[in-house]
This record gives sequence, structure tokens and C-alpha cells, in this order.
Amino acid sequence: MTDQEQWDERAPGVLRLPSGRLVRGRALRHPLAPDAPVPSYGLYLLGRRPPGVPWGSDWIRWPDFRLPADRDAARALLAEAWRRAAGERVELACGGGRGRTGTALACLAVLDGVPAGEAVAYVRRHYDPRAVEAPWQRRYVRRFS
Repeated sequence: MTDQEQWDERAPGVLRLPSGRLVRGRALRHPLAPDAPVPSYGLYLLGRRPPGVPWGSDWIRWPDFRLPADRDAARALLAEAWRRAAGERVELACGGGRGRTGTALACLAVLDGVPAGEAVAYVRRHYDPRAVEAPWQRRYVRRFS
């Protein structure tokens, strides 16, 4: 991976997983700054289809404060995002960048080897202290293995 393909670890929203993979979490309600790096792949966690973006992307139908509508499809796309993060700039994003994004980041942490019972704390420590907002989102992460 070249420096151009990696996120800047110090940039807002960038989470370093234990393997060294860098993933950016983001709130879609805040537009990207004009000089902000763009992802090579985005996984968007929204109740309805997101607008198109000029980079590769996928969508998980995931209403606000809820869980993914299709959990098998969500698992497959989260695994794809984790796989791509080894050599690409991957971002996960929802409306506010905390609940659904934090839950998805915690699932990536599980895929990366963080024990499922510790993944929420890992994301809160390294991404956002208020990530993973609802009790059912925390349960989803604990059962994600």
C-alpha cells in the first residue's frame, strides 16, 4: 500500500484496526471539505439508497437507530469493506456517523480480531466515545462473529 492509498491516521474519523488497516467513519450530513481525500470504496448505511458517488460504493439498507434489514448481506459487505481496507481507502458512513457507523466499525474490529465483547469499547476509545448508540446495536456487535 502506498501513502497515497492510505488514510492519514491523524485525520478526523480515521480508525486504526489492530492489523494496521485504516478505515474512515463519517457523517454524511457533513459534506467533505474540498481538499479532503476521497475514498476508493465507500459503504453507506442508510434507510434509503444514497446518492451516487464517483468512487466504488455499496449500500446496506440500515434505518437510523436500527439494525441492517438484511443481516446476511450486511455481513458480506462488511467483510468486503474489511478486506478492501488492507489496500484501499475505505469509508463507512451513515447520517450522523455514530450509531450505524460505529456499529459497522465495531463489526470490522471483530473481523480484525478484536473479541466481540470488546469491540464496542475499542471503537469508542479509538473512534468516538458515543459510537454505537443503541443497546440492540451493542448486542448485534457482540453476536457478530
